[in-house]
Parts: sequence; C-alpha cells; structure tokens
Amino acid sequence: MTRQATEMRDPFVTPRRYESPAATPARSGREPLRVLVVESEPRAAATLVQGLRRHGYMAESVSTGAKALQAHQGADLILLDLDLPDLDGLEVCRDIRAVSDTPVIAVTARDTELDRVLGLQAGSDDYMAKPYGFRELMARIEAVMRRVRPQQQPLEQVVVRGPLRIDVGAREVSLEGRLVELTRKEFDLLYLLAAQPQAVISRKQLMLQVWGDSWSRPGRTIDTHVSSLRGKLGSSSWIVTVRGVGFRLGCQ
Repeated sequence: MTRQATEMRDPFVTPRRYESPAATPARSGREPLRVLVVESEPRAAATLVQGLRRHGYMAESVSTGAKALQAHQGADLILLDLDLPDLDGLEVCRDIRAVSDTPVIAVTARDTELDRVLGLQAGSDDYMAKPYGFRELMARIEAVMRRVRPQQQPLEQVVVRGPLRIDVGAREVSLEGRLVELTRKEFDLLYLLAAQPQAVISRKQLMLQVWGDSWSRPGRTIDTHVSSLRGKLGSSSWIVTVRGVGFRLGCQ
C-alpha cells in the first residue's frame, strides 16, 4: 500500500512532508491555539495530540464526555468524538454550546447524511467522518478558526462583579479586597455562576460542569456547596436559588 493510500485511510497519520514551518498555526503573536481532543481510544488520542503538538498547537486529551464538560472552558477549539463511553457526543456538544461559543469539530465514525445533520444541529461548527487525512483535519481547523476569530473574545481571566473579584489564572477570590478561601469545587461553582451573571444555571448543568457527574441526581452535593459559598461570602444573596431550575449569581 502506498503512503498516500495509508494517509487517506488512517485518520491519525502525520505526513512528514507536511511538517514544515509554514504548517505552524500563525496567531499574530498570540498564544498557540489550545485544542481539546475528546477521544475514548487511548492510542488514537495520543497520536492525534502528538500530531497537533508537532504542528504548533497546545493539545490535551480527555476520554469521556463528563471530563470534556469540565475541561472545555480552557480550550480554543474542541475535537469531539461523538462515540463516547459515558455520554452521547451530541448531548455533550449541546451542553458545551449552551454555555460557550468555543468552536467544535465533530469527529466520528457516524457517516450518514442524518448523522451529519444531527451533528451540525447539535452545535458543531464542522463534521468529519473517520477515517480522515491529517492534512484535511489541519485545513478544517484553520478554516473554522478563520470564521470564528473575528467574533471570538479572549477568555475572561478576571471576573469582577461588584466587590467580588475572581482571578481565574491564580484561582483566587476576593471580596472587598479580602481573600476568600474556597475549595476547588466551590471556586468552580462560583466561577460558573459569575461568568454568566444573567443566566440561571440548572442543577444538571452544575453537576456536569463542576463535578463531571452525568449519572447522579443533583441534590445535597450542590446544596451543601452553595450553602458553604454563601457563608464564606457573608450573604445568602450572592447566590440566588431559582426554585425548580437551579441557581444564578445575585446582584450586590
């Protein structure tokens, strides 16, 4: 079998002749593009991540939908396999799209016209069926990023809501200049609410995004953390309960 035929059949082949300096993604002096690979097959994920890094991207991988819902906020682009062991990839795509404009390229063995329609309707920006060539993947990534870059805003690294300040990089919260000691989950919960101050975040979404748990019924875990946050922030009005739906950030 020729090299060309192999490259077309194997979605994880990185052709040597494509590894030129021109292939490195130019981002006008910005940080390299951060790509989250959501792929349940370890070998495939490792090969794809290696290929992306070789071409100048910052790439990491996760193996489940729940982990993708936890990690997607740090990515500039998501390569999402729709066939995941815990959640349906279409549902993962919808959940990401509900809270983020991060571009998503669906990568899957599902190759019917209906599959493509469902993938695009779920919110993916492009759709690739396996097997695919690595050069085609690179071209599609660049095409998607050209479309979204004019509208894409940098991630908000410091969120300020009145006297409340959340520093995402340092993972520090201060209230009226005083540091507030939070656990990792408390920080993630507060940031998720503060990043969307006008939105009501459902209990299911909180469980998925903060705890990565798609199976348990939302209950005491969320209530306990909300209660603890209210106590540490010194007022129950910081987090408002919307009965039967979820929570939102309160106005101060």
